[in-house]
Amino acid sequence: MIDLFIQIRVFDIIDIFLVALLFYGLYRLLKGTSAMSIFIGIVAIFLIWQLVKALQMEMLTAILGAFVSVGFIALIIIFQPEIRRFLFTIGDQAREGRMMQRFKFLKVRSNVDLNIDALTKACINMSDIKQGALILLTRKNNLDDIVTTGVTVNADISNPLIENIFFKNSPLHDGAMIIRHNRITAARCILPVTKKTNIPGHYGLRHRAAIGVTEDNDCIALVVSEETGNISMVTGGEIKTIKPAELKEAIEKEMKN
Repeated sequence: MIDLFIQIRVFDIIDIFLVALLFYGLYRLLKGTSAMSIFIGIVAIFLIWQLVKALQMEMLTAILGAFVSVGFIALIIIFQPEIRRFLFTIGDQAREGRMMQRFKFLKVRSNVDLNIDALTKACINMSDIKQGALILLTRKNNLDDIVTTGVTVNADISNPLIENIFFKNSPLHDGAMIIRHNRITAARCILPVTKKTNIPGHYGLRHRAAIGVTEDNDCIALVVSEETGNISMVTGGEIKTIKPAELKEAIEKEMKN
């Protein structure tokens, strides 16, 4: 009698678990970025390749097999920043002896203790005097590549410090400020500008940069207009004007998402 049962070894279970763990780690790393869509597409093509291979569809197997082989090189190019951040995170956790402690290398810290009061007060004060500002609040990903384009600050959040950084004569007032882990990480950071063509003309370069960076990253952008003093919040490439009295509540709501 033909044995119809699949022989499953302990190592097969371990293999499946480790692969699932790897994909989960990649998902947490890429979630909220434009690379996530590319990653899903590559996984889908790989699964289709395995399916046509099992069905012995030789032509499709050969075509998809060649694509997957070349795709590994493309993966290194496309995901170079993410791979570097992933390896850095693993190395950093291993160096501190925390890799196996509840799999912390898979977790991304968030601004759960964000000093929203100081941040809100700074934005309102700058709005009153029409002092331009662009502030990014990290969520799922840490914006490491953007941080490296600016000047390291690494200071506690305080409204006088934020206002001084964006003062028009300050050497750090151009560009964006990055706030993560409840600290001002960097200032004068360079952001990608959105390629959308349907943006109203009254939005300046700060607003376009805020839209551009939130299109590709899971973060919140706060913009204070130096022309009107209006405060805008940008998430997912969508911009909306926030009343000063509603700013704190709006930040708290977005940080919980």
